[in-house]
Amino acid sequence: MSEDFVAGRNSVAEALKSGRSINKILIAKGERQGAIREIVGQARAKGLVVQEVDQVKLDQIAAGVRHQGIIAMVAPVAYVEVADVLQRSLDQGEAPFLVLLDELEDPHNVGAILRTADATGVHGVLLPKRRTSPLTATVAKTSAGAIEHVPVARIGNIAQTIEQLKKKGLWVVGADMDGPKNYYETDLTGPIVVVVGSEGQGLGRLTKEACDFLVRIPMKGQISSLNASVACSLLLYEVLRQRETKNK
Repeated sequence: MSEDFVAGRNSVAEALKSGRSINKILIAKGERQGAIREIVGQARAKGLVVQEVDQVKLDQIAAGVRHQGIIAMVAPVAYVEVADVLQRSLDQGEAPFLVLLDELEDPHNVGAILRTADATGVHGVLLPKRRTSPLTATVAKTSAGAIEHVPVARIGNIAQTIEQLKKKGLWVVGADMDGPKNYYETDLTGPIVVVVGSEGQGLGRLTKEACDFLVRIPMKGQISSLNASVACSLLLYEVLRQRETKNK
């Protein structure tokens, strides 16, 4: 399954006008005149990522569809706002339980995390607009249908988003090998945001500093890290376990 796209100036302009969930807009290098210039301005006003690429790249994506130098990569489901995710927890009468992915670029990992998020009662997943895999057909397929049930919000600056969530009473826990406590030794029962970084780099420095506390997953073997979706699953199920134990 390839990522969905909308090609051509009029089609992309209408996708923007309708509010369709767009991951990013690709334009041919040097194309900044007329309609494309206007579309780029509208896209940037909406905070969308606009990227210049070679004409050949657009030709490959379009696969015979006339693209006129512009393609919008669109999500298979609609994104929501962070406020919608928080409202979902209120509607369910539960303390907010969110997941934030920091520079997790593998769509298979994102899809697997969505699947676990659905299983563990996560109210929503937050995806940065840059350096993190957006919702694509590959994410949808890997999620095994969970993408239809777990709201996903796109965010801009991660540190700023974390600070805003803190002001709303949420605790932010980051998964990091240098965390002072094992994840199962930490109280994870309150309103919480679980932050997971990329498999290779882990959490970014600013993201790590913005977290309220860091927890580690003990590793006894020769490999120093787990697959990101596996690490995230351990934390999400620990949150679920603690919540259910507390409510008994």
